[in-house]
Amino acid sequence: MIEEFLQGHLPDLTRIRRDLHAHPELLFGEIRTAKIVADELFRLGFEVSTGLAKTGVVGTIRNGSSNRSIGIRADMDALPIQEQSNRPYVSRYAGKMHACGHDGHTTMLLGLARYLSENRNFDGTVHLIFQPSEEDEGGAFRMMEDGLFQRFPCDRLFALHNLPGEPEGQILVKPGPITASCDVLTIVIQGIGGHGALPHRSADPIVAASSLVLALQTIVSRNNDPHEPVVVTVGAINGGSMATVIPAEVKLLVGIRTVSRPAREMVMGRIRDMSNAHVRSFGCTAEVDMGIDSWSYPAGVNTADEAALVRGVALDMGQDPQKVDMRAPFMFSEDFSAMQEVVPSCYFGLGAGPGPMLHDPGYDFNDALLVKGPAFWARLVEKALPQA
Repeated sequence: MIEEFLQGHLPDLTRIRRDLHAHPELLFGEIRTAKIVADELFRLGFEVSTGLAKTGVVGTIRNGSSNRSIGIRADMDALPIQEQSNRPYVSRYAGKMHACGHDGHTTMLLGLARYLSENRNFDGTVHLIFQPSEEDEGGAFRMMEDGLFQRFPCDRLFALHNLPGEPEGQILVKPGPITASCDVLTIVIQGIGGHGALPHRSADPIVAASSLVLALQTIVSRNNDPHEPVVVTVGAINGGSMATVIPAEVKLLVGIRTVSRPAREMVMGRIRDMSNAHVRSFGCTAEVDMGIDSWSYPAGVNTADEAALVRGVALDMGQDPQKVDMRAPFMFSEDFSAMQEVVPSCYFGLGAGPGPMLHDPGYDFNDALLVKGPAFWARLVEKALPQA
């Protein structure tokens, strides 16, 4: 039985996961993590390729005579967050921690690798894709630019994310939109600086920016279809240095999340139009920029057949379809969506049980998933690449 096999490996998989947790690496700096992954895959007899997007790793295993192939992706990077815990494997690096569970995602895929190396109950090719820099700077884009799918063709592609607060091991999936696009805009408001005691001789960009922050929320409440998921968040306001000085410039950083192209275009257009019109009433001007400080991920969309495969595996495992079937997409963003634009694919959730939320300084991955996650992956591989 798959779970029994993986249960035997749980102590060692837990050791690997906690070691990764104690040594978090950011962006394209996952050098130590990538070496651990590559060494483990070599040991298990996989074909191993390194260096995609600097630190990305792909492990390939083949069996039988079929030319069918699937890919499964795990993200490896950590976050620039100071961990707050007293666990023995707490992050050893100040200001860095695995606050999203990518240490667990990586280890679950290594658990699958162990299973596949000893139980080749499939006919075809499996590519295990270990991706850097999911949290920022788009490691998925970089891996594709380095020829990921030309070198490792995949007929179908899959990825998951652990979900604290959902029942442990619960699969959550839907066809169609599954993750939101994420656009980050910079709005630079120019006013006229001056003495804080003489505001009538200035055009105060801080007052204009404060009003604009509230006005931007009306895009969601008054311009958007209520049935269309949209989030507009002003995450940073930067301007000024003294209480007695009116600055000449204020910068806003704005995050936009949508799940459809029409909604995305509407929100972007309204932000441009509203920013300029609104701050003019304060005697200021605004420039909306998608330049060097800005970035964008597309919305993720699950193809119907791949979502049905994930759903079918969950139901085969005895899960309740009413709990498996999601009513709405996740509103977080994922650069896996870039891969979804070129390969039929499915992204889904794996319940992690109770505990702090993702990106919380007290978060930790639930090691029980080091059995449940690989077991699900193993069944998906065997169902996607059945032996004759």
